Order: sequence, then structure tokens, then C-alpha cells
Amino acid sequence: MQKTVAIGSLTLKNRVFLAPMAGITNLPMRLMARECGTSLTFTEMVSVNGLTREGRKSFDLLKSVPADRPIGMQLFGDDAAMLAEAARLVEGYGELIDINMGCPVRKVVGTGAGSALLKEPLKVAGIIRAVRAATSLPFTVKIRTGWTCGDDTFLEIGRIAQEEGCDAVTLHPRSRAQMFEGKADWSRIAQLKQALDIPVIGSGDLFTAADVALMLAETGCDAVMIARGAMGNPWIFRESLALLAGEAHAAPTPAERYAAACRHLQLFSELEGDRVALQEMRKHLSWYSKGLPGAAQFRSAVNGIENSAQLVGAMESFFHG
Repeated sequence: MQKTVAIGSLTLKNRVFLAPMAGITNLPMRLMARECGTSLTFTEMVSVNGLTREGRKSFDLLKSVPADRPIGMQLFGDDAAMLAEAARLVEGYGELIDINMGCPVRKVVGTGAGSALLKEPLKVAGIIRAVRAATSLPFTVKIRTGWTCGDDTFLEIGRIAQEEGCDAVTLHPRSRAQMFEGKADWSRIAQLKQALDIPVIGSGDLFTAADVALMLAETGCDAVMIARGAMGNPWIFRESLALLAGEAHAAPTPAERYAAACRHLQLFSELEGDRVALQEMRKHLSWYSKGLPGAAQFRSAVNGIENSAQLVGAMESFFHG
């Protein structure tokens, strides 16, 4: 059954969200997910250093359109004052602010941001307190279970988030040390849900509609956030919502994959120009073609194409061949 979910003053029409992913969840990707039913999207991670120093590229990451609202703006940094200032600066660009405290990549944790913050609960408390005082927008944090397997600071961080004024917490139940290896331990999401009164959003290993329904049922989480499972697969939102509503859902046909890939290319061309569209669609087409016969050869051919007309021709030949 589909349900709404409230995060602070924001009520979402369903419980299936698109996660923020650096280099992936740009505006065209978000619009593809919107057209398949997601109720909430997030920008790519935005550096508070870039925002507070008036970096145009950082503000460009906040670009949206009415069809892509409500939107959450994900910020990353490790300085409470700068994060608070960034929250003030972005207030007019979206409906929700999220602080990334889970990203495991080296260039982020090397600055003390992302999942590095899980090692410093007192610092986390100061950050959340400062950002909460700076904005009236709904405010969330996204975390992992801890820095290494076994340290499990997520319950402490979750309680701090609630006490300091967060409106929801998203948990990806892997440690930083795990990166994206192994299996996400959904039981940790259930633990966090039992420990907190504010909404808990579950993430990790959601690749099918059945995964979405199972996480909601097993953990009791208030909503789910789909990341890698949405790459080349915007239908996961449509299929998940249908399953939760007790309705039939079918996997996309090659013709539907082709139509979606064309729509994605069109959005990139309209919003970013043909050159960027060609570059960006190379990786998206590797996901759209996944699992189909001849996908490896298609990906290789796409990487050598230099104009949009040739790209469309290659797509038509592959998906309709």
C-alpha cells in the first residue's frame, strides 16, 4: 500500500525517493525518475566551500525546474559555520536540506566530510545544531553505520540528529570501510527506526521493486531511497509504486528502454547542450543496455561516437535489432 510521508513541514506523496549520487543525479536523471513516479529527488552533493565562495559551478548543481520539485539539496563539508552559511544560501533553491555524513570516497573523507564525521559525534552535534538554527527548511542527514565494521556509531549519531533538530535520518547500512562491497545489513535500519521518533529512510541494495517492498516490510522504515538501482532503470519507481499498491507491474521491454534512453538524451540536449549530452549519455547507455544481448559491443561502439545523430542511430539499431 502506498503511503505519504512527512519530513518536517514537507509531505511527500509516496515513500520512494531518488538518492543523491555525485556525477549522476543531475537534472535530466532526476526528471527521468520524476516521470516514473518518485516523490522526492536530491541534487548531487554540493560542496559548502564552493557555495560560500560563490562558486558558479556549485550553484549550477542546484539548477532545477518546476517538474523537479520538491527537491532536497545535499551539502557536504565539515565546518559547522560554513555548513550553516551554505544552508542559508541555498534556501530558495529547494524544499529540503540534507547533510551528507555517509559518502565513503577518499576525496570527501580526506577533507573531514562525509562518513569521516561518523568518527566525531560531538562535531556532528555542533554541525546539526548550527544548520538547524540557520534554516527553517526540513532538514535531514544521510549516514552509514560507522567508520569501520563494528564501531556502529549510527545509533548515537541518529539520536544526536533527533535531539539537535533533524526532521529525518537516512541510513545506508554499510560502514565506510565496506564502501559498496558485501551486503547491506537492513537489520540496522530496523534498529534505528526503533530507536528514533523522527522518520527513518532506508537505503542500500535496492535494485528491484521487490527489494523496495521487502525493505519497507522488514525494517519498518518510513521511506526508501534508491541509488544504484535507478541507474538506467527509472522504471524501478513505477514498478515499486505499483507493487506497493497491489497492482501488476512488468519489466520494461527493449522498446521501452529505447524510448527512455531517447527521452534521457533529449533532456540532456535541451538542458545541457549536445556536447554534454553525448558525453553524459555514454555512461547512461551502458546502464540502459545492461543485460541485453550485445550490450558489451554496444557500449564499445557508443564510446567512439562523436555526434548525436550517430548515437541515436546506434541506439535504434541496438534496442530494435
